[in-house]
Amino acid sequence: MSHAFYIYLSYGVSALIILALIAWVWLDGRARQTELKALDAAGVRRRSAGAAAGTVSEASE
Repeated sequence: MSHAFYIYLSYGVSALIILALIAWVWLDGRARQTELKALDAAGVRRRSAGAAAGTVSEASE
């Protein structure tokens, strides 16, 4: 076997690992967005949402 085989193989394995990580992060992000939508539908709100709506928070008093 030539050295080129090992080089191409390492590039291929690295590319597969990087693509798997990208897919994992993307799918995990979609799962977290689904969870956030479910919490929002249940009426659970973030504490920072009040500050964005223009209400006065305790930190600014």
